Amino acid sequence: MKKINKVRMHEMVSEELKDYIRSNDLKKGDKLPPAETIMRNLGVGRSSLREALRYLEAGDVIEVVNGKGIYVKETAQYHMSAKIQIDDERAALLQLMEVRKALEVLAVELAALRSKPENLEEMEYYLIEIGRTRGHESSIADMKFHQAIYKATGNPILQSIVESVWELFSVFWNAPFGKQEIFEESYPFHQTLYAAIVDKDPARARQEFNRMMDNMEVSIRKFGL
Repeated sequence: MKKINKVRMHEMVSEELKDYIRSNDLKKGDKLPPAETIMRNLGVGRSSLREALRYLEAGDVIEVVNGKGIYVKETAQYHMSAKIQIDDERAALLQLMEVRKALEVLAVELAALRSKPENLEEMEYYLIEIGRTRGHESSIADMKFHQAIYKATGNPILQSIVESVWELFSVFWNAPFGKQEIFEESYPFHQTLYAAIVDKDPARARQEFNRMMDNMEVSIRKFGL
């Protein structure tokens, strides 16, 4: 028998909205129904919808424009994720770790070489948010921290590749095994990684990133038993 993971309301709302985008074949720039309509159709409250929208916005799936509505921001990742059925969460996370290592070790090296002041400011902001917040809020900040690193590479092709699989990567920040705290022990490595990028030291950035990945792998194997 498989473990039954606890699913939070905002996660279910997020999945419903992604299913809506897929089933209606919405493209970048297309508008979703108004918030009131979504809440009525799904039978959820404003706080649950707000959390779901924040999570999808952090993952670049949608964009919420104040006073105008909710728009699709990116759909490329659906073409890949729709082909992958994940039955064993532990095995899938470990496989995704291998993909992340391949892409992100390059990203941290390039970020260390090419980061501009505005990139470093963005990373620092989300690094502080990771330490200041807890639970879902911290997970979103963590996701944005890594997105800031990709942005700092200055390589639009690398960014495009990452965006195409970002929905798959987002499972790392969406309470794997139903446990929001699973990767809390990796926070110190975020700090040392950021310091290496600030110091423009690509070798140390690679080393600290690999230490972070090793720590996360231990957590996956421990919690996935």
